[in-house]
Amino acid sequence: MVVCGDDGLAHRLAAELRGVYGEQVTLVVPPADRGMRPPVVGRARATTAALFDRMVNAAVSRANGAAAEPVANAQIVEATEATEEVLGAAGVERAAALALVYDDDETNIRAALTARRLNPRLRLVLRLYNRRLGQHIEELLDQAAALATGDGGSGGSDTSTTVLSDADTAAPALAATAVAGTSKVVQTDGLLLRAVERTPLVGQLARPGLATLALLSADGADSGGEQGPELLPDAAAVRAATGRGTVVLEQVSYAGPQLPPARGAVAFSSLFSRRLRWSLAGMVGCVVALAVALWLVTGVHPLSAFYLTLLDLFAIDNPAIGEPVGRQILQLLSGLTGLLLLPVLLAAVLEALGTFRTTSALRKPPRGLGGHVVLLGLGKIGTRVLTRLRELNIPVVCVESDPDARGLATARRLRVPVVLGDVTQEGVLEAAKIHRAHALLAVTSADTTNLEAALYARSVRPDLRVVLRLYDDDFATAVYRTLRAAHPRASTRSRSVSHLAAPAFAGAMMGRQILGAIPVERRVLLFAAMDVAGHPQLEGKTVAEAFRAGAWRVLALDTGALDGRREEADAEEAYEDVRAVSGSGLVWDLPDGRVLKGSDRVVLAATRRGLAELLGRRPRERAGA
Repeated sequence: MVVCGDDGLAHRLAAELRGVYGEQVTLVVPPADRGMRPPVVGRARATTAALFDRMVNAAVSRANGAAAEPVANAQIVEATEATEEVLGAAGVERAAALALVYDDDETNIRAALTARRLNPRLRLVLRLYNRRLGQHIEELLDQAAALATGDGGSGGSDTSTTVLSDADTAAPALAATAVAGTSKVVQTDGLLLRAVERTPLVGQLARPGLATLALLSADGADSGGEQGPELLPDAAAVRAATGRGTVVLEQVSYAGPQLPPARGAVAFSSLFSRRLRWSLAGMVGCVVALAVALWLVTGVHPLSAFYLTLLDLFAIDNPAIGEPVGRQILQLLSGLTGLLLLPVLLAAVLEALGTFRTTSALRKPPRGLGGHVVLLGLGKIGTRVLTRLRELNIPVVCVESDPDARGLATARRLRVPVVLGDVTQEGVLEAAKIHRAHALLAVTSADTTNLEAALYARSVRPDLRVVLRLYDDDFATAVYRTLRAAHPRASTRSRSVSHLAAPAFAGAMMGRQILGAIPVERRVLLFAAMDVAGHPQLEGKTVAEAFRAGAWRVLALDTGALDGRREEADAEEAYEDVRAVSGSGLVWDLPDGRVLKGSDRVVLAATRRGLAELLGRRPRERAGA
């Protein structure tokens, strides 16, 4: 695997590939004299951190240029840009995959075109911020690979091109952390799935969640070896695991108050303020009372009494000269009421016009709002997080200091309340109802701003769930430990974008089938989507027969693939089973007798060794694997 980049994501990605997947990695980074200080990576994995500490130290001691030096099953190539010569020195011609994660889109595109020419069978992963351009580049590079390899455009995972954005890949984890308090999530078919540790009850037979992924160490510690976790256990092992914790798969959901509809007609109650509505109600009551009094005094028909009252109200009737005194008094009262009604009607018209005018503008947090997420920052990361939270129907109040921020248009389209102001100023977080919020999600581009907002929010709500986006891993670790020590009963998470985005980039380098990875103590579970055709371990077997304990397990059936192949289904009832989908194109809890056909596409959980066997690869041996 070859990784090229100029910031912390490249180092984190290289550590992920080496520590989680056990791959041999070549890291291409700028020379040390450019002053880039990569953050410490793989802190949770001491061996990986030590490996890249040695790599960085070796890089500093070497002369600048494209010279490569192997270090502990990895090597560093120092170069300011991934030119053809640099890619050749990194061994792209022999590599299985190349990740281009420079901060500049043009640099990544230029290097990708060069790499595709050097090795048409290379799997490419690009970091691009422009989504539309990324789609075109992905199609172009895949077409070039198909023509060069002569496979007629059928492609395949070995020559695939995947375009990712660190903002898109980090947003689901940030959203899940704010809602569920965990970043161990996998995104598939629009669903957010999380791995949750549970202690089963004695004698419990029902499988909790969507699936049981692992049994934790018997002593509850990360002991590794024979006493370590048991991945993908069978039902008998789960029943026998009395007192042992389990890792189960669940869907991330939110049970709090829901957002109002993002689109549609404006509600009548939102046209006028509460005070104005009470004023209008009072005026209507006065008119009705005057009409009833006129009916009783003069004896005219009730409709005529109401009509005469309105005429008097708007001063378009003749004076009641020669009429009884009661009629004259009521006319005077009606005229006075009409004078009072004019400013109320004018205020109602102005307020209604203002409401219609501001439906396309930014909304203010409604009164009484609670249980929401306060999102600080509507930049590149904040916009993606806002979209993800809105998809989960989670109420959000945004805080942004820049009136021209890119995410304001998204907030306006989704009708999400926004508070414009500097979060470091007094009163801004109060306007966002921080004292009644469910969580604070600080994702601005300034680490100090995020930290200051978190500390102030904690002073207002000591038990508030806080999630901070911090660039530097060292700083994120220090902040996390300090906040946890100061507020042990509150949920605190500090995350760097490179830390959250690296697993998605690493999974893409392993192939398009990989959906994500979830660590379980010292081991890791991979989630993959693949066609059943061509895999004898799956095709023609039932779900129960396709399950291999400790290797892989079929979790769901992709109905999107099946809908296009319905005519190939042999049994109508098999298709009807697929229609029982809960909110997505995936069917969970498949019956054990369901036969997997070649036209099916499934989502499965697997160990590294199990997935390698399914894909026909030979897994690399690694200590602690």
